[in-house]
Amino acid sequence: MTTSGPTSQTFISQRLKLNYFDWAQTEEDRAKPPLVLVHGGRDHARSWDWTAEILAADYHVVAMDHRGHGDSDWVSDGNYQAGDMVYDLAQLVHQLGRGPVTIVSHSLGGNVSLRYAGTFPDMVSKIVAIEGLGPSPQRQAEMRSRPYPERLAEWIGNKRKAAGRTPRKYESIETAFQRMIDENAYLTRDQARHLTIHGVTRNEDGTYSWKFDPHLNVWPVEDIADEFLRDTWAAITCPALLLYGSDSWASNPEKDGRIEHFNTARVVEFEKAGHWLHHDQFDRFIETVQDFLRE
Repeated sequence: MTTSGPTSQTFISQRLKLNYFDWAQTEEDRAKPPLVLVHGGRDHARSWDWTAEILAADYHVVAMDHRGHGDSDWVSDGNYQAGDMVYDLAQLVHQLGRGPVTIVSHSLGGNVSLRYAGTFPDMVSKIVAIEGLGPSPQRQAEMRSRPYPERLAEWIGNKRKAAGRTPRKYESIETAFQRMIDENAYLTRDQARHLTIHGVTRNEDGTYSWKFDPHLNVWPVEDIADEFLRDTWAAITCPALLLYGSDSWASNPEKDGRIEHFNTARVVEFEKAGHWLHHDQFDRFIETVQDFLRE
């Protein structure tokens, strides 16, 4: 990083103390148009550092840690809902006192940000969402092929397991770093080390654990009704850029039909990129985003 880096700030949302990083260095920086970076599941705000460093030349950049992630509080009952995360994003923008904002988001963060953009269309000037639409129609049909009571019983069992599980401990940062490398084949070693350093906390016994809440591995059986989600996408009025990796598990909305529910969105697919395409193809990603924001 060529700047002195961001400052850590907090705000309150539904009695939780949530963290965000502010990349403004001067009053001049704070006067620039606001841009919010929203990370994905089991990730953290500092995963955006490379993106933030470049976009901070033209924007007042802030990057939030979702509830249960990074340096934000965990939910006491371990139940995480997308609607609550939309509230968190709305609360951050409200407390920043600036708007409309530009949003760049990934995965879970993209899902949350698109819902925010449809709920408060006047508060978002442009939005980029990397693989943020959630399960494909085909995947949803597969999940729903099992009776709801059966899925609910499985959820209860999984919640019990999560309640009795302590965060995995690593003897050293190097061990956690190796885990990061093993799980993300596209990452460079420098990327993986940066993500690991900012993604772990040190335990009292000297070991290291990932910062995210283990309960984030168990999501509700059902989200909001499909028609409500489609209505929210259709309510987005700002230009929207939906990015997808050709080697990802996520389904391209141009191919599965979901793009039809958007009025202002277009899709770009990156070759030789997976779900974290903003790491896998960073140079192309940042060029694509900057071109979109300049339009």
